[in-house]
Amino acid sequence: MNTPDKTDKNGNGTLTIAAVPIGQPDDGSLRLRTALAAAPLIAAEDTRRVRRLATALGVQLTARLVSYYDDVEARRVPALLAELEAGRDVLLVTDAGMPGVSDPGYRLVTAAIEAGVRVRVLPGPSAVTAALAVSGLPSDRFVFEGFPPRRAGERASRFADLAAERRTLVFFESPRRLPSTVAELAAAFGPDRRAAICRELTKTHEEVLRGTLGELAERVADGVLGEITLVVHGATEAASQLPVGTAIELVLGLERAGASRKDAVAAVAAEHGLRRRDLYEAVVKSRSHPPPDGMMTD
Repeated sequence: MNTPDKTDKNGNGTLTIAAVPIGQPDDGSLRLRTALAAAPLIAAEDTRRVRRLATALGVQLTARLVSYYDDVEARRVPALLAELEAGRDVLLVTDAGMPGVSDPGYRLVTAAIEAGVRVRVLPGPSAVTAALAVSGLPSDRFVFEGFPPRRAGERASRFADLAAERRTLVFFESPRRLPSTVAELAAAFGPDRRAAICRELTKTHEEVLRGTLGELAERVADGVLGEITLVVHGATEAASQLPVGTAIELVLGLERAGASRKDAVAAVAAEHGLRRRDLYEAVVKSRSHPPPDGMMTD
């Protein structure tokens, strides 16, 4: 572990943000092993897990361990910052992957930077980039969306907003909510959008399911187990022709999932190159008359 930065006139310690394995302990780097062995103080999302990791890596911990999980994160920051300002180094780790990426860490890092404390990072395993690489989907431009909202209406609105996003999308999701999330994505983005469900990456039961959102919705309908990272192809640039009846059904599907009609129309129109006003009027008319058989084009 680093000694305090000698150029720091205040004699502050160093906050080290360290990525830890997302599955296989052997993915831990030599630098991580060294940091765990030398750290005087470790802030860990789960102190039991960091002890198990150290044992798996052949490292004997001498550090004082402090729990640093979501529910205590805010109130732990002042004490940890005081340790840093007193010249003691702090190593920050989570259960898996990089602190601050859908895990605790952001508040402490921000507070340390504002206080003039040196912050450094030990890179390592990442579920986001691992899933992106193995998905087979475009990786030159992507956006990480973390966990979708838990409430159905908020989730539908978020998916409606993302329907026209052209970058590849990466989500985390719980196995319990995955079936409904994939089905709602198929309704919001269209069932033919390509995607990959990456389960238990680097672990014994690693599995990658690839296909369209419609196909994947059927494959996971009965549920799955394990840690999930979901990768979804971005919207295509070329406008597509879509039967008006199909466009109306997509809008109504989003409405049933909780989206407002305005958001639903905007999402379907953006995804398929349709004029919003024409689609909105078609949806309104469909409530009292059957949809026409023609094609809607931009």
